[in-house]
Amino acid sequence: MRKFIILTILTGAMLLLVGTSCKKEFFNHPPEAAITVGNFYQTTDQVKASTNGLYSAVWFGYVGKSGLSICELAGGNGRTYSPDISAYGTFSAFSSISTDFENSASWNAFYNVIAQSNALINNLPVQVSSNVAPADVNNALGEAHFMRAVAYFHLVRIYGNVPIVTNSTDLISNYQVHTNPVADIYKFIIKDLLFAETNCNKMIRGSTYASNARVSSGSASAMLAKVYLYMRDYADARSEAEKVINSGEFKLYGVDIPGKTFSDLFLTANNNNEESIFQLQWAGGAAYGFGNPEQSILAYNSTITGTSDGYAQIGPTFNLQDLYSSSDQRRKSTIMLPGDHYPELDQSTGGFTFPGFPQAGSAQNTNAAVKKYVVGTPADNGGIGAMQSTGNNTYIMRYAEVFLIEAEAVMAGAKTSSDPMALNAINKIRTRAGLSPLTVIDRSGFVPNPNYVAGSNLDSQHWPTIYKDDLFDERRRELAFENDLWYDLGRLDGFNVPNHPLAIQIISQQDRGIAIDNSSSAEVNRYPSYEAPTSGQFLFPYPATEVSADPLLTQAPVPYKF
Repeated sequence: MRKFIILTILTGAMLLLVGTSCKKEFFNHPPEAAITVGNFYQTTDQVKASTNGLYSAVWFGYVGKSGLSICELAGGNGRTYSPDISAYGTFSAFSSISTDFENSASWNAFYNVIAQSNALINNLPVQVSSNVAPADVNNALGEAHFMRAVAYFHLVRIYGNVPIVTNSTDLISNYQVHTNPVADIYKFIIKDLLFAETNCNKMIRGSTYASNARVSSGSASAMLAKVYLYMRDYADARSEAEKVINSGEFKLYGVDIPGKTFSDLFLTANNNNEESIFQLQWAGGAAYGFGNPEQSILAYNSTITGTSDGYAQIGPTFNLQDLYSSSDQRRKSTIMLPGDHYPELDQSTGGFTFPGFPQAGSAQNTNAAVKKYVVGTPADNGGIGAMQSTGNNTYIMRYAEVFLIEAEAVMAGAKTSSDPMALNAINKIRTRAGLSPLTVIDRSGFVPNPNYVAGSNLDSQHWPTIYKDDLFDERRRELAFENDLWYDLGRLDGFNVPNHPLAIQIISQQDRGIAIDNSSSAEVNRYPSYEAPTSGQFLFPYPATEVSADPLLTQAPVPYKF
């Protein structure tokens, strides 16, 4: 861990010293004149630029394989048997995760974000020139506190107790540290987000997308709403969600902005759109680690990418496919099914059509493929892009989620609700998707399955009971492949609880199997397959390399001194 921390701090110094200029401001190189932390924070532009690195490369270890493994494979939206990435199989089967590379990649990425945030929080106030306005200094500090909070929010949901580090340089000489308890980590996250809410600039997201790239006071409020929701603090979650909604800062594509659709949210041309609360910023065609790698993993083939990648290493499970009705307009933008045509992909030949029957297309034997975050060739994206490096940003949070948080917070744990506030919130999302509005939100849990046939094979149509939760399902349909499902499953049974019987039962019914088309008609033969974790597997083990370097990680957590 010591070697990693030293490398992180050195990398941080490089990443924080970057220049500015519109869309590419996050990736420009520093001027040729020597710049050091000690003389960098001398102008307003330098202070604004000091947070640029926090939006991109420091997150790279989580974006792509790692995030998809944790959230989509373990969660049950995706399946794989890809032989060149054994990590995927371990997350789907909840096995051997402590030694898995993707587990380490996530841990390192989040502590990288934390280290860079700490560097700015600790250095900026003592190094900044008096010529820089306090509001600009406070905004930069707010951004850093926001980023640190979001990194810890990921860490605590994946690992539980983790070390709270506020000065990463301390770890160079003393890198063996105890973890801190989950409750303290959430308290720390809230403290950071409240700082960001107070100090970050207030904004109104407009149609000049380049100016929307940074997080704001409203971004912090939205993230606070989500954190409070996880803690089941419904009153504060509702208060923060309504603060965001009433601010007018963000807008829903296709609702507040006519002519735009759910599909448009994921076009490179719409990076930093009005619905974006927090996006990671990628430079298509940049060196490995600075461009978005997700298309290379998810795209069905290289015809789509035009850059010799497109490995289809994850396919959408049948459990996820079955969740979308034929009228749900999000399905085609999330999952490719046989016969789907995409005019925005491979535009030079008239678009891409996912192969139909017989011999339908199939990623990981699912008779489907993932569409979300698949954006096409460089030519489809203004000439920008390269192998494993597209320019579309990664959503960490969208405005649509705030409405789903609002609905859940209004219900405050109730099993059903016809409250107008809750219905209005969830129906905004359903209406955009082309679904009929609900008159009652039903979260009754497991109910008798009307299709159950006693003595039948327990495939996805014949479980004695099925899970009924309008909010959970709506979140899943809306946020599939945006790295959220595993975290939602982990909170279903309560906040910071050791046992997860409800989530286990849900996962045990997810058909994660394969199918093969019969080559003679538009039919497939499904072969169901099921996995289920134990309660102890809802928190992933610390990476084995970290435990080896810091045995204190396995000892009882120590209360954090605030």
